[in-house]
Amino acid sequence: MDLEFVTSNWHLFAALIVISLLIGFDSVRRGGSGANQVSAVQLPQFINKENAVVVDVCEPDEFNKGHIPKAINIPVSKIKDQLGQLEKFRTKNRPIVLSCRSGQRASRAAAVLRKNEFKSVYTLSGGLAAWEKENLPLER
Repeated sequence: MDLEFVTSNWHLFAALIVISLLIGFDSVRRGGSGANQVSAVQLPQFINKENAVVVDVCEPDEFNKGHIPKAINIPVSKIKDQLGQLEKFRTKNRPIVLSCRSGQRASRAAAVLRKNEFKSVYTLSGGLAAWEKENLPLER
């Protein structure tokens, strides 16, 4: 690469660096899971229009205190062992939305699913805390 080209087009290289950093920060923010995020407000519509399934990755005692209606519970500690239970959603091309209290465990679970070639994996942005903040219903 010619140094003169770089110096005369420095703004293009600066933009490339900024874009690369933004992509990197977004990946870190999502926990490196490679999963897209769905907001609490978007989730009901996503469930209805895309037939998405919600998987709550909290421990059973947390799940029983309150969860998104119709969510299934697979604790993050058991997600690798329960991939077979999720396989039926992959074969039907149903998006999987992972949730937990804050979103951190959901990001870890999403990384496991992505490593196992699940393509349509999402996390609930802000977790169940964001769901509650929007005054959306909980099932107990």
